[in-house]
Amino acid sequence: MTALWIAHVNVTDTEAYGRYAQLAGPAIAAHGGAFLARGSRYMQLEGKERARNVVARFPSLEAAVACYNSPEYQAALEHAKGAAERDLVIVEENPA
Repeated sequence: MTALWIAHVNVTDTEAYGRYAQLAGPAIAAHGGAFLARGSRYMQLEGKERARNVVARFPSLEAAVACYNSPEYQAALEHAKGAAERDLVIVEENPA
């Protein structure tokens, strides 16, 4: 079953977060991830608002977790630490 990687982000250092994004994209793609939404328009209806919302689809929950734990993504993540407030969840999709 496919899985969605959903991130809600407030960027506090655009330069450092830009370095994260440059490295994270290839790491996500290498694990079969494809972006469905990235910085698109949104409407906050409940909960804490974050200015940037990202959704990527992976072939499986395991692939998404493997991506997060990969050396490539962890190297990218070093640039996001201290450069953003982030919430990240991986959710398995229901079958159609």
